[in-house]
Amino acid sequence: MHNWSGEAAIVTGGASGLGAATAVRLAEDGMRVTLFDLDAERGKAHAAAIGGGFQKVDVSDAASVAAGIRAAEEAQGIARIVVNCAGIAPAAKTVSRGASHDPEMFERTIRINLIGTFHCASQAAARMVEADPMGEDGERGVIVNTASIAAYEGQVGQTAYSASKGGVAGLTLPMARDLADKGIRVCAIAPGLFLTPMLEGLPEEVQTSLGAQVPFPSRLGKPSEFADMVAQIARNPMLNGEVIRLDGAIRLSPR
Repeated sequence: MHNWSGEAAIVTGGASGLGAATAVRLAEDGMRVTLFDLDAERGKAHAAAIGGGFQKVDVSDAASVAAGIRAAEEAQGIARIVVNCAGIAPAAKTVSRGASHDPEMFERTIRINLIGTFHCASQAAARMVEADPMGEDGERGVIVNTASIAAYEGQVGQTAYSASKGGVAGLTLPMARDLADKGIRVCAIAPGLFLTPMLEGLPEEVQTSLGAQVPFPSRLGKPSEFADMVAQIARNPMLNGEVIRLDGAIRLSPR
């Protein structure tokens, strides 16, 4: 079990939701955290609150990611833990009122959720390779990506979202295999229904109704529970190449 205290970390989508909670947890565990987000105002405020740094980064833009990683490294050193939480969740049917799914919306979702995850993971891994191995296993770093249970049971209107998250789930094992000889682990978490900004905008009774669909515990997940899973992956060297469902045993119905 490796202690990452004192090392640098990057959390994308770190200004809110799962990313913000993860940043808090990593900071509590003694890591120097840089948040990547497009929301500069909220991102800077959250970074200040946890004693971390902030970089305005568009994860779908490889050059923006490269600049963010460079700046984070200059401030805090090579990131040993990288958690990809940046994402969007638009809803649209394949055909609605006779019109096909907006191709730009589909492409944007893939670009942010899947290609953005790839940019951050691959570029961060290239820097981790340059870091000294640590501990008895010679570990250099850990990458945690965010998939979704929608990767497996996408609902009506989730074509783009599910495709993007299915891609994140699919790249997890081959990326772990690619980086195994370099001492870098790769896992993904597939959260179920969590109380994030995507759900917080819904009426209270709808939130309660959604939570009641979860077998146990019958409630929406807390972002801090996602963050706990990230911390567990970081600590446990045998967790590698796996997509972990964190969902209270729910299996999504079509609607």
